[in-house]
Amino acid sequence: MDINVLGQELKPCSFDPLTGFFRDGCCRTDETDIGEHIVCVVLSTKFLSFSQQRGNDLSTPRPEYGFAGLKAGDQWCLCATRWLEALQAGAAPQIVLAATHENILDLISLETLVEYGIDRPTFSS
Repeated sequence: MDINVLGQELKPCSFDPLTGFFRDGCCRTDETDIGEHIVCVVLSTKFLSFSQQRGNDLSTPRPEYGFAGLKAGDQWCLCATRWLEALQAGAAPQIVLAATHENILDLISLETLVEYGIDRPTFSS
């Protein structure tokens, strides 16, 4: 069972558009996923522009690969290092914590992830 950053079972990120390294809707990973597509994000116009400037155009449809192109508001499994790069550039998209794989905690603190989470946990005192 894959675990999310909250220590619970990993939830699906998106089935439309279909995402994930394994194209199963989840941000799961294994040793063949060199890019570590483990951060479930809600894409923003700012991030899509940033990604295009970095040479990864996620907006343009590529029918030859069955890729319709992404738009702001879509959820997508993003590479861990790309999210970190976007964070450092001030262009990081929001994260769906329940659908983000725990392996991202090797690179980014839970505190930072929660700051960008759209499904922030509530802590009672």
